[in-house]
Amino acid sequence: MRLDAATVLLQWAVGGLFFLWVTTRRREVGIGYGWLLRVTYAVLAGGSVAAGALLCPVPVRDLAGLGVMLASGWALAVSVARRRAGVAGERARQARKAARVEAMTGATATTGTPAGDERDTGQGGEAAGEFPPALDLVAPAIGVVGLVAAALDAGGDPVLALARTLVGAAFLGAVTDAMLLGHWYLVQPGLARGPLLEQVRLLTVLWPFEVGALLVPTGMLAVLTGAIDDGYNGILGWFWLACAVGTLVLCVVTRAALRERYYSAVMAATGLLYLAIVTAFGTDLVARAALAP
Repeated sequence: MRLDAATVLLQWAVGGLFFLWVTTRRREVGIGYGWLLRVTYAVLAGGSVAAGALLCPVPVRDLAGLGVMLASGWALAVSVARRRAGVAGERARQARKAARVEAMTGATATTGTPAGDERDTGQGGEAAGEFPPALDLVAPAIGVVGLVAAALDAGGDPVLALARTLVGAAFLGAVTDAMLLGHWYLVQPGLARGPLLEQVRLLTVLWPFEVGALLVPTGMLAVLTGAIDDGYNGILGWFWLACAVGTLVLCVVTRAALRERYYSAVMAATGLLYLAIVTAFGTDLVARAALAP
């Protein structure tokens, strides 16, 4: 393993963009969420390119980082161009809400959409076509090529290096997207909890693969037993273990919080995911620092 800013930034961007697709494919979350994440991860991909050029060039990885940035920008441009189409799930939710209001009042209800706005009837949106979620897969697909190149360049067992790099990318992307999605409920309070529950569930599933890849020899077990000197009298190993266990605990507690009926449970879950970002990044980055040659 190698603690390399360019590779870590590219991992973060690739994982985040992949899990953006996991959310957008449901066609429930507002289009603004996609705009936020595409811009964020395009900036991280740009940072990866800059860090690679300045600190540790790996040509294939750096070209892939540029490709991730451009592909994210293209997906963003398409989404903005098709913004009037809205999102099918959100239109359906508004229609159900309007129907309930009409049933309670006995009068024709509106969803608050101005008259003449194409989103009100959906006809204009259907003609223009919604943003195709599959477009969000282009950037991470390009990024995976760069991550493979970075893993092979790091040296050591290529299979283990690939596993650690790719699983790490998914792990960092999942926890970041889960936290950002939790915040999005402030913008779209009527959103069902399904998308957020899915992100937390996937993060929980990824946890044993992330930790397991880091324990495979030569791994963090050697640091914990003292076979590898971390330079801090073993503190890094125990800090890593605390981060790893803490991440799993936070995942479990977050899922428990989301079972509560009140809206405040979503905000509580988001706060827990803030902490999970710290522990998840600690799990990945501390191991890289301790195992770096």
